[in-house]
Amino acid sequence: MIRLAHFSDLHYAGATLTEVDRCFSFAVDQAIARGVDCAVISGDSTDHALEVHAPAVAAFARVIRRLADHCPVLILQGTFSHEPPGTLNVFRLLGGRFRIHVADRLQQVALDQDGRWLESEGWRFDQMPPGARVLFSCVPTVNKAVVAAAVGAAEAAEAVGERLTALLRGFAPINEAARAAGVPTIGVSHGTVYGCVTEHGVPMAGFDHEFTTGSLFGAGARAFLLGHIHKHQSWHQDGRVIAYAGSIGRLHYGEQGDKGFLIWNVGAASACFELIATPAKRTVEIAFEGMPKLEELQQLARTIDVTGAFVRVRWTVPEEDRHEVDRSAIQHVFGAAAEIKLEGRVIPVVRTRAAGISNEASIAAKIAVWARLTEARPKPLLACLEALQTHAPDEIAGTIIECSTGAQGAIPAVAQADTNALGGETIDAERLPMFSDAP
Repeated sequence: MIRLAHFSDLHYAGATLTEVDRCFSFAVDQAIARGVDCAVISGDSTDHALEVHAPAVAAFARVIRRLADHCPVLILQGTFSHEPPGTLNVFRLLGGRFRIHVADRLQQVALDQDGRWLESEGWRFDQMPPGARVLFSCVPTVNKAVVAAAVGAAEAAEAVGERLTALLRGFAPINEAARAAGVPTIGVSHGTVYGCVTEHGVPMAGFDHEFTTGSLFGAGARAFLLGHIHKHQSWHQDGRVIAYAGSIGRLHYGEQGDKGFLIWNVGAASACFELIATPAKRTVEIAFEGMPKLEELQQLARTIDVTGAFVRVRWTVPEEDRHEVDRSAIQHVFGAAAEIKLEGRVIPVVRTRAAGISNEASIAAKIAVWARLTEARPKPLLACLEALQTHAPDEIAGTIIECSTGAQGAIPAVAQADTNALGGETIDAERLPMFSDAP
């Protein structure tokens, strides 16, 4: 029986450093306190390519070194966009009481009684290495581009799954020999299982996923430790267990479930785990279909403890109402939160095209075409146009002011034109003619 800690999807980077370093440091403290014999990180230790002098690299190295002083550590290559090939090489060089093994190729590795890593020359051992305490079958992220180049882009999605199924079956004989010898067998990989659920509750159903539960159980390993999906979940069959540890911290709004790591107890014929939650940040998400209602937000703030939480408020409003949202009032409601993120979605005003309007030479003719297409009255608009063409702007403005203040006296021609143009009708600014075919 071996006791090991399973971490995954740390995503160390500048933007995530505060969250992941707090959670991973807590997890390593817990793993050491619980006396684990070994530690596994199943991919995506970093979030993207990092410079060696980046604070995230130094922080991750410090925690890993502390873990390696307690027990042997295995780090698996994760998604290439998060961990470009070669990113993990520097961690092979870290000193410590035990060596850190980086599994960046398809292989099997055994941990001997002295805590040393023994790795296969090829993709698997031909026979059990003597003195092995536990046997790991490592399947790092598959380079789908290489598969596509070999079999064609159209066939790549299904080909990856088929090749991995055959590969995993190839591990079964040596894993069965290890089981017969009383040695625990563990698989480690990074990818998507058909039917798993993302951290946002979305089922992953498609033909482009690397694994099925059947293919993973087909490897014959007693426990299969997975990374890539940020939600913890597991599958069981005849004493064998497959499990995602999930991400170490909460990296996005709307993520479901606890964040943490797994403590495994794996024997030759049994496997079980326990989820240990980390102090991941709390998120609160509030969404409105229309304008955000301050009264509702105040009620929510009274019923939900937002102290130290990360709050996101979303709303959807028409373009003409976008400036009616009082952002400062919303921020004041959640003043005790660690962060307040306000996201408004604006529905733009859609203007229709007036077909054929550009074929007319005069503005009056253009207005007539627009009025016909939009079923508007052209006479008031044409009267306004005539007034604009025959009178100076200051004269028109002065007449309008006189009319609005109730001035007495004869109404000049421009005022009469304006009165006729208005005709007692309110003109919608959105329906004024567009003097081109452009929307």
